[in-house]
Amino acid sequence: MTTTLIKAPFKADHVGSLLRPERLHQARRDYQQGTITKKQLRAIETEEINYIVDKQIEVGLKVVTDGEFRRTWWHLDFLEHLNGIEGYVPSSGYQFKDVETEKYDVRNTGKISFHSEHPFIQDFIAFKEIVGDRAVPKQTIPSPNQLFNKGIRNSEIYPNIEDYANDVIKAYQDAIQAFYDAGVRYLQLDDVYIAGLSAPSIPFNDGDYSREQLIDLALRVVNGALENKPDDLKITTHLCRGNYQSTWAFEGSYALIAPTLLAKEKVNGFFFEYDDERSGDFTPLKHIPTGGPQVVLGVVTSKTGELEDKEAIITRVKEAANYVPLEQLCLSPQCGFASTHHGNILTEEAQWRKLKFIVDVAKEIWE
Repeated sequence: MTTTLIKAPFKADHVGSLLRPERLHQARRDYQQGTITKKQLRAIETEEINYIVDKQIEVGLKVVTDGEFRRTWWHLDFLEHLNGIEGYVPSSGYQFKDVETEKYDVRNTGKISFHSEHPFIQDFIAFKEIVGDRAVPKQTIPSPNQLFNKGIRNSEIYPNIEDYANDVIKAYQDAIQAFYDAGVRYLQLDDVYIAGLSAPSIPFNDGDYSREQLIDLALRVVNGALENKPDDLKITTHLCRGNYQSTWAFEGSYALIAPTLLAKEKVNGFFFEYDDERSGDFTPLKHIPTGGPQVVLGVVTSKTGELEDKEAIITRVKEAANYVPLEQLCLSPQCGFASTHHGNILTEEAQWRKLKFIVDVAKEIWE
């Protein structure tokens, strides 16, 4: 049997989440209030996913996502359906720039493993059927490193962090295989944790480990999860500094993690945030191996609706080409448009303009 390899990431790509339409917000409220059933909610979700798949193809994207329309958070919905992890309401939310998020998080309650009936698997099968052969369907999930955020590991269950890491790695190996068996050929790991390891003050550290130890552990966890990856499965990682209602969680360039993680993480591509001064310059990209992972430049912001200047974006891509060959570069928004159900502060029309802009600019640069 011949294996067809997709060329992911794409020259014009996107991180994944899209603004939830008001109809979907209302359906979720109706479901929570008991006025519609879960089946009715799912039917509305499916209709809205059909619409955004059509829209992504209409603006010229060759890769499409389900917009994360069946979840509330970019990460918690996936994590809380692993064995040994539960969702709960803590006393406070995550602290972002000038705002505290809605209160919800996950915690470790038992031995961690992948749940064979994880709902994301069936969600992808339904999504793939919607897409058909019109585009490449991309599945997004949180990186295994998100389980190393402060306060998640239960030290009574896992007194040794290495035992915890080993179970997380195995859970993700099983998850990756389950997605592959469901038809996934392009999987993206979203990783705020790793980006945080390059922040001036690490936002997720419990205080027991040095930055160097945490960087080394993060690399071992991701590469361990990827160890048995099928050859025709493309896996990328998005290094994010937080995205909540157009705000951010921390700042700092990628310089402190570049010599280890950028140089040695065994993914097919990196999505980098480079939309403002918080991101630093392109110098850390010099650690990406030539001919190695594709580098997706997030130089178009998803936090505002204002459209960037085309020539300015082309100039920035050319600047990055001083560190990574132009043919190894791609273009995308710096993050999703709605990493949580709340969404960023821009209109759906502006969102689609941004994505079409990325397609048009990518064509001008690479075609």
